[in-house]
Amino acid sequence: MMKKFLITIALFMSLTAYGQIKWNQTYQQYFNQYKDVAIEQMQRYSIPASITLAQGVFESGAGKSELAVRGNNHFGIKCNGWSGRKVYHDDDEDNECFRAYDSAFESYEDHSKFLVNSPRYRQLFSLSKTDYKGWAKGLKAAGYATNPQYAQKLIEIIQLYKLYQYDDAKHYDKFMFEHTKDHPVQGHDLHVIKAFNKNYYVITRQGDTFKSLAEETGISYRKLAKFNERDKRDELETGEIIWLKKKQKKAPKDYKGYRHYVRQGESMYTIAQKYGIRMKLLYKMNNLTPDYQIQVGDALRLR
Repeated sequence: MMKKFLITIALFMSLTAYGQIKWNQTYQQYFNQYKDVAIEQMQRYSIPASITLAQGVFESGAGKSELAVRGNNHFGIKCNGWSGRKVYHDDDEDNECFRAYDSAFESYEDHSKFLVNSPRYRQLFSLSKTDYKGWAKGLKAAGYATNPQYAQKLIEIIQLYKLYQYDDAKHYDKFMFEHTKDHPVQGHDLHVIKAFNKNYYVITRQGDTFKSLAEETGISYRKLAKFNERDKRDELETGEIIWLKKKQKKAPKDYKGYRHYVRQGESMYTIAQKYGIRMKLLYKMNNLTPDYQIQVGDALRLR
């Protein structure tokens, strides 16, 4: 418990030192993970995605606060009028009651409904979805938080991370949205899902298996192994790239004319994984047979 508390404090201090928000990789990863949920919520409830993301990251310590870990509560909403699961946490008073959810998505959904259905926030919905400053100041004026700098902190976060770009979004990544919505995993940090070559991947950590990744992503471990051209019983090493969908036939268009020069320790498999290319097609586009042993310095086409 103390470790989690210290992590949250460290995150908060790194972003509020000298009274000014500073860029932090953990916050950026949070935005990458939840931006599509925030955009989807904006399209349904007319709450700026930038405001939702800034509140979520600030209230939850980038998803690492005790409330977020124990109860998937990303917005610090208390139990008032709540009949669902609860967690208790010291806040303005000792052992206060907070709402708990089965997934981060449920927290985002409840946050939207909380604002939409509360008379105190009604006037905010007359503002433009691109008026994040008006929303931030309106939330503070309506009593969302007791921190006197709350509005300014939200504005600084939005500007530093350019979250306002999402307020004009007409579409969102449905794969990332569904992953957050339908595959909740509680009690440990989720892998950061990254996108490349019209696909998605995670980087393995110590102890990961195809089965543990399957539980987290909602993709069967057999499919994960097949997508990565592996046997489902294979052990995974720390730092591997694991693709979440079938790999592409070639690298992105940006790699036209580019050559990958083989380095010490690389194999056709690790190179295919790096660029998200099916291994047999990497052999084929380089006119190589599957039994060819690549050498350091070999120049490989990627598309």
